[in-house]
Amino acid sequence: MESMGKESMGKKKPRPRRSFTPEFKAEIVELCQRGDRSVGQVAKDFDLTETAVRDWIRQAEVDTGDREGLTSSEREELAALRRENRRLR
Repeated sequence: MESMGKESMGKKKPRPRRSFTPEFKAEIVELCQRGDRSVGQVAKDFDLTETAVRDWIRQAEVDTGDREGLTSSEREELAALRRENRRLR
């Protein structure tokens, strides 16, 4: 019998990186905020990670002014400015 390498023991396969539309994220956040299901249940129902869903909820709260932090548009602007700075260097 072949022994398995340490790398494959107990590790989950990495999820492929997926991207979601802002509309989809907003729908998921709305489902969670409605309170019919837990964040964990919504994540499971849509094959999402609970961490990602919680991040979307946090960002939605920032965007609506319910939480401190950079809004989505501020994050986009910051990323664009950083790209431009790298290009100019």
